[in-house]
This record gives sequence, structure tokens and C-alpha cells, in this order.
Amino acid sequence: MSKIDLLSLTLEDTQMLIEEMGEKKFRGKQIFQWVNKGVKDIDDMSNIGKSSREKLKEKFYITDIKIEEKLTSKIDGTVKYLFLLEDHNIIEGVVMEYNHGLTACISTQVGCAMGCSFCASTVGGLIRNLRAGEILDQIVVMQEDLGKRISNIVLMGSGEPLHNYQEVIDFLKIVNNEHGLNIGNRHITLSTCGLVPEIKKLADLQIPINLAISLHAPNDAIRREMMPIAQKYSISEMKDACLYYLEKNNRRITFEYALVDGVNDSKDNAYELSGLLKGLLCHVNLIPVNTIEERDYKQSKKEEIKKFQAILKSRGIETTIRREMGSDINAACGQLRNTYIKNKK
Repeated sequence: MSKIDLLSLTLEDTQMLIEEMGEKKFRGKQIFQWVNKGVKDIDDMSNIGKSSREKLKEKFYITDIKIEEKLTSKIDGTVKYLFLLEDHNIIEGVVMEYNHGLTACISTQVGCAMGCSFCASTVGGLIRNLRAGEILDQIVVMQEDLGKRISNIVLMGSGEPLHNYQEVIDFLKIVNNEHGLNIGNRHITLSTCGLVPEIKKLADLQIPINLAISLHAPNDAIRREMMPIAQKYSISEMKDACLYYLEKNNRRITFEYALVDGVNDSKDNAYELSGLLKGLLCHVNLIPVNTIEERDYKQSKKEEIKKFQAILKSRGIETTIRREMGSDINAACGQLRNTYIKNKK
């Protein structure tokens, strides 16, 4: 029988499994608190009796990811991590410092199956999903390494969060728990390329996180060229899912739009995008696309980005331009991991 990862368990699941072992329910809460504090050895749980610890070791283990590489930007202090998983796969995470505190951008999968043409994470495809504990441990390790509390989380690293739906939902329950890291739902953003059924499932849960949609095109023709998922779900279907999400949660949706020179950054594209989003409770985040070795997309010129923003704002669409951070350390999703794997080969 394979052992169960304690760090991947919600408080309720921990308590249930501990009771099944013949232990008192309150032991489950103690164990949950220990693993969320970063304890990696069951024997270090000092308020758990020795006989109970021995029983725990027979059935459970604790995820323990390691820092394989760490880079700190000389430009803005952004910190990029390569994490080594127990099966020797590599994932990455980033910590960015803002006035409101530290924001961690973390991965939900090893690689990605979505194939978006502007994203380095998709190079090499999907290796596997991460367990909830492996998603959580990125935060635990970052906090321990930096000696600071992370107050905001963005599920926007390698992988498509809703393609790993149940583990991501478990992660949200664990990280939000007051006996764990206690990071508020309103301080968590989940970014998806638009898996329509999963957006609706997430809406039904009514977890008050921030939803970000990777849109990147004003129409289906351009989107299909950039994002294979658009072959399965049209923009109209995705918009319907967003309307359903707004109906259930009444929380503003962010639409991410990576501007690519000569592909989706014209004035006509801006006017078409404003028409698509008119009337929605939303915000557009314009992203100057990152130049990556494996793709031939080029970043739009700064003046064109500003013109694009001005058109959207003139049409009543709240629009910001994402600040580029960690440009000297390959801070964009997938870049550092790809370089590491290539060098290892």
C-alpha cells in the first residue's frame, strides 16, 4: 500500500483518517498544523506520542521539495526558484515584492498540455499533475528560505490549474485554513486558459478567489492560432462561462492579454476586444509578451501597447499594463526550467 502525503490533506480529511486509525479527532488538527508549519519529519511532532508517531509513519509521509536553484534579480529583487521534486522532476516558482507584500507565483503541473504558442511552460508538454501538497510546499519552502510571510498567491506558473482541478481545489482549502497558512481567498488568483466546464464547476463552489482568464485575442480566428484550447471552446462559450461565474460570485474577472507584435496588437484588435468585453464586470491586464528561444513571437512596441490601452480605456474597459519583473533572471513561466533541462541534457 502506498503512503499518503499529509501535506496534501485538508484538515477534514486529516481528522477523518486519524480517527480511522483509532486516534482522537484533535490529533488530526495538531498534525495538520505541524505539516503546514513546514515540519518534514513525523518524529518532530513533539505533542504527538511516540506510539502514535510510529503508526503515522506506517501510513503517511510529508512532501519535501528542495530548492535546486535560486536566482535574485538585480533589477527589482524578484526571486526565481527551481524546485526539485521527490521524483526528480523540476518545477519553478517566483516571489515578487510589491507595496502590499510578497506575491508568490507557483506551478500546478510539471509542464503543461495546453500548448499556447507564446508560453515557455508548454515546451515539452505535460509530464504530470502536482499533488496539493506539492503546490502548497512551494509556498512553505519560499517562506522558510526568505524568512518572510507570503501574503498573495498567483496560480500562474507552469501548468493549467483547472486541468489539475481536484488537487488545486484541495490546495485552496488547505492554504486558506486558519490552522494552516491562513492566506485569504481574496489574496489568491487562479489563472486559466479557459476550460469552460471547470470554470463553471469552480463557480458553483463559490470560493471568493480572483479569477483570471488568459484571453490573448479578440476573436476565435486569432485565438486558435495562439491557443489550441480555442479549437475546443469558442470565445462565445468562454464568455458564457464567465457570465455564469459572475452570476455565482459577483467578483470582477481579469482578462489577460499578451500583446504580440503584428498578431493581436492592432487598433482594430483593441476596438474588437472592447466590444467583446463591454458590460462585463472585468479588468484587462495587458502583458508585453516574453521573447522565448523556442518561439518566434516578438513583443509589441511600447508605444503600441500604450495606444492599445488608451483605446480600451476610452471604451470604458479598465486596463493596466503589467509591470515586467525579473527580466534578468528568466522570470517568465517555464523559461528557467527549460534552460535547466536543456543544460542537463
